[in-house]
Amino acid sequence: MDIDVHKVAMLSRIRLTDDEAAELGPQLNSILGYVDNLQQVNTDGVVETAHPHDAAMPLRSDVVSNGNRRDDLQSPAPKTESGLYVVPKVIE
Repeated sequence: MDIDVHKVAMLSRIRLTDDEAAELGPQLNSILGYVDNLQQVNTDGVVETAHPHDAAMPLRSDVVSNGNRRDDLQSPAPKTESGLYVVPKVIE
């Protein structure tokens, strides 16, 4: 299983010299060989998981903990109108 390193590099938008491609070729072939070995492992009866641990995420209660503070947060602003910040026009 020889991989065309220049083609992979072009598809990946990576510029490689011939020396770099010659060095990466065997490495990529080794990685793909390892993946091929993994595909031959018998996984019958193995349940798919999204996480290696059977831990549920702790959920917090769905309550408002930080109420509407718009007036407090806008109080230092020089000018507001209808709950919005008013700023000077910068484009004519």
